Amino acid sequence: MAAAIKALNAKIRSNKYTDYICSTHFWGPVSNFGIPIAAIADMSKDPEIISGRMTGALTLYSATFMRYALAVSPANYLLFGCHAINFTSQVVQGYRYLNYWNFGGRDATLAGKADKAKDKLESVVSK
Repeated sequence: MAAAIKALNAKIRSNKYTDYICSTHFWGPVSNFGIPIAAIADMSKDPEIISGRMTGALTLYSATFMRYALAVSPANYLLFGCHAINFTSQVVQGYRYLNYWNFGGRDATLAGKADKAKDKLESVVSK
C-alpha cells in the first residue's frame, strides 16, 4: 500500500500543474478566499452589523501578508491576489462602518426609516 501511495505521489509531482494544485501554495490561498468572499457578500447588508475592530484587524492582516506573499520563494501570486482583494473589500467595509457610526450615516438611515413608517401610517389612516 505504501508503495502505491509513493508511486501516485511521484506521478502527481512529475507534472508541474498537478504538483501546483496539490501544494500549499494553491490550497492556502484558496481556503483564505473565504474571508474576502464574506466581506464582499456583507457589502449588501446593513452597516450596523460591521465590526470595526475586526475590519481593522483584517485590513492590517491583509496589508501585511500581501508583502509576505511576494517575499516567499517562489512568490505566491494567488495569495497576493487573495490579500489584495481582501484588503480592498475590508477598506470598503471600514468606510461603510465609519460612515454609519461616525459621519452621520446612522442618523440618515434612521430618518429614512422613520419617513417610510410615517408615509405607510398615513396611507393606512387615509384609507
